[in-house]
Amino acid sequence: MDYDVVVAGGGPVGLMLACELRLGGARVAVLEHLTEVDPTIKGGAITTPSAEALYRRGMLPALAEVQRQAMDRFQAFMRERNGRHGGGAAGQGLGIVGHFAGIMLRADLVDRTEPGLGDTGPAGEIAFVAQQDIERLLGGRADELGIDVRRGVELTGFDADDGAVTVRTSHGSIRAGWLVGCDGGRSTVRKLAGFEFPGTDPEITCHQAIVEMTGTEDLKVGWTATDTGVYAHGPMPGRVVTVEFDGPPADRDAPVTTEDLQARLRRVSGVDVTITEVRTATRFTDHARQVTEYRKGRVLLAGDAAHVHSAFGSQGLSLGIGDAMNLGWKLAAVIGGRAPEGLLDTYTSERHPVGAWVLDWTRSQVAAMRPDPQSRALREIVSDLAETVVGTTYLTSRLNGGGVRYELPGEHPLTGRSTPDLELTDGGRLADHLHGGRALLLDLTDDPELRALAAGYAGRVDILTAGCPSRPELAAILVRPDGFTAWAADAGAPTSTAGLAEALEEWFGVPEGAVTPG
Repeated sequence: MDYDVVVAGGGPVGLMLACELRLGGARVAVLEHLTEVDPTIKGGAITTPSAEALYRRGMLPALAEVQRQAMDRFQAFMRERNGRHGGGAAGQGLGIVGHFAGIMLRADLVDRTEPGLGDTGPAGEIAFVAQQDIERLLGGRADELGIDVRRGVELTGFDADDGAVTVRTSHGSIRAGWLVGCDGGRSTVRKLAGFEFPGTDPEITCHQAIVEMTGTEDLKVGWTATDTGVYAHGPMPGRVVTVEFDGPPADRDAPVTTEDLQARLRRVSGVDVTITEVRTATRFTDHARQVTEYRKGRVLLAGDAAHVHSAFGSQGLSLGIGDAMNLGWKLAAVIGGRAPEGLLDTYTSERHPVGAWVLDWTRSQVAAMRPDPQSRALREIVSDLAETVVGTTYLTSRLNGGGVRYELPGEHPLTGRSTPDLELTDGGRLADHLHGGRALLLDLTDDPELRALAAGYAGRVDILTAGCPSRPELAAILVRPDGFTAWAADAGAPTSTAGLAEALEEWFGVPEGAVTPG
């Protein structure tokens, strides 16, 4: 074998997956047909689960710096806007946590006691990080880990059998144990492998661009619904979005021209702006599709290769990073002989429902954007709900991905959820102990019996004994490498050592020295 895994696609998802695989000891090659990061405007934010994932790998300082720069640009935009057109420009700002179908969600109406909203530690402060910045940060991390990232190399085909995959590229062939397609919505890997890709057809055409323009006095900041569609202006200088319900574009690959973009912005906004320069532009639709399974033999999919949907809410990037976090440690464990191949079945069973849920939430946003009377009536109702604590908290939690829970054995309320970022008596936080990509048994009551059970998993499960004054009800937590809780127990209740033993074996194989049947 040349490599254990070939990852097709060197965007954020492919790079995140490669880094996770490398932490697990796998030899990885990443193939990316572009020679540098694509400058075309894409997602401008991430959800908290993505911030958590990067935080758990020690990347929080870099994320915070990128967000600081983004907020500086936003504040400059608002100062310029207010200075040119007078104060009081309404729209997005630090008091906004996101939007549903362009309906802004106010931070002061969010109940932070909801799981996934108030227990994420410093990661909860990170949101405004663009896709290109994530890709650059992960590219640097891949270099640090010694991953072979081959830019300017395109996958042209492959042959897979029971033992390996031979990947054909524009620069020769590579023999690997596994192939993972992270090559986007038009995935070559998905098509060649024959994955089923059912879903719904598009009904809208959207454009997003960074432009120079004049005549913007009446162009509102933020998201605005009109009789002809929806448009957005900001939160960075020159950024505009148009949403029109006239069907998909006749030619998805045709260049976005200044004249067409200007005409669409005028039509949707009703403002006679003049676009003098287009710095970057793209179009997208709302077609929503998802493969029926994420694995076919030695070929797997992650990110947009496995699911596509509209870009509303910046959920696509975060959904893909979640795929990478879920798959990386599992595939590395199988490659390293630390877990049976059946562990990979949990990748589809855990991530497919999350992808299906995101597709439905993007579909629902399109429904609330339509300009017909019925949809506008629905939009008014959702807008009213978004003015309440319960409504905003629900919408924020779901859009933010904080409500994700995998169906894992065990009745503890933390089981299957992203583990809270506990502040510990050792002076650190939980995320500080997850940088190496290994599982963690957190013993909060100094229980030698629990630690003895995990002792046979050296190199697979780290053990930490510490206290957590803010959560005295917790006795112990088994945290998977992706940060999700595999098992937990409360203080003062009978601790199920059998439950811990079962969880350890379920996720990390048999302990060292154990005698297996046969």
